[in-house]
Amino acid sequence: MRYWKTTTAVALIAGAALFVHANGGPEFLSGLLSKPAGAAVASAAPQAMPVPVTAVVKKTLPVYLDYTARTEAISSVALQAKISGYIFDQPAADGADVRKGDLLYRIDQRDYQVALDRVKAQLDRDVASLDYTKANLNRGSDLSKTGFLSKDGFEQRSSAVEQSEAVVAASKAAVAEAELNLGYTEIRAPFDGRLGRNQAAVGTLVGAGGTTLNTLVQISPIYVTFTPSETDLAMLRRAKTTGPVAAEVTVPGDASAPRKGELTFVDNRIDPATGTIVARATIANEDHALLPGQYVNIRLLVGEQPDSLMVPQVALGSSQLGKYVYVVDTGNTVGMRMVELGQTDGELIAIVKGIQAGDKVISGNLQKIGPGMPIAPQPVQTAAAPAS
Repeated sequence: MRYWKTTTAVALIAGAALFVHANGGPEFLSGLLSKPAGAAVASAAPQAMPVPVTAVVKKTLPVYLDYTARTEAISSVALQAKISGYIFDQPAADGADVRKGDLLYRIDQRDYQVALDRVKAQLDRDVASLDYTKANLNRGSDLSKTGFLSKDGFEQRSSAVEQSEAVVAASKAAVAEAELNLGYTEIRAPFDGRLGRNQAAVGTLVGAGGTTLNTLVQISPIYVTFTPSETDLAMLRRAKTTGPVAAEVTVPGDASAPRKGELTFVDNRIDPATGTIVARATIANEDHALLPGQYVNIRLLVGEQPDSLMVPQVALGSSQLGKYVYVVDTGNTVGMRMVELGQTDGELIAIVKGIQAGDKVISGNLQKIGPGMPIAPQPVQTAAAPAS
């Protein structure tokens, strides 16, 4: 037993000697003995981390409602012939932007021109017959007064005049009908719009109300239809009572400026299956960039929110519990605030709940700090000046 204790002590002394020799020998040992007792504790104290801090900004923010939407043509028609005939030509090309009254298609006019000429000739004949019966009636009037024409003969001449007048009226109607049919050989645009793809080539025989020649859609202005929830309906109604509700439409993937318009229609019933209501805005679309059926985003300005608390978006952190920001707490330590987010405004984002107006938000070095750590705040310029 005594031998084992002696062997252990010798081994410990040898190990200590080797450690001192490996760390510099006598110099290491003298330095270790000369240090005060609290030096090791002092060297372990954490240093304050320099961090950029930003003051919370107060701004009056516009209140928007954002929706996904589809464009819809105000007017859309299928172009069809009202008479039968062969397509003679198509003056307007497929996909052309046309004005109201522009000639789109022409049907062979020859048959209808002949029919018009025929009824005009009949009208001329009937007018000549009417003139003769009127002259005959005038002569009969003089003869009836002198007794050379019986009363029955005079009434027959008077009836002939009335019959001729009726024939002339019928001939005039026939002329008008023939002129309409001749006019129907020209198919013109009923409104400003854009043609689609031709479906009846030149030479195709078309009939009344049969073959669709093409489609014409109005694209300026254009509807943008969306479905707000019933919870948004109250906000839309309040906004409409104060004046027109401005709308902005953007196309996903298109960096061009939003297209302006206004809310023009809200339906009169809510869909009980979805809890939404159909609404639409009217957009000028002067550049014809929006087409019917296109997927777009629409934003409605429904009011303003004064004194919104704004912080830089880069100051936001995420955890399993949600979004948070670090603030400068008492004694220049890190404080953690769980927050509820509002809308963005440039590089800033509104905080609905979780911070106060006087807080200093840490906007950098978020990965190097944690709650309770000492920090050295470094004030920086706010990304956007407050607005009232």
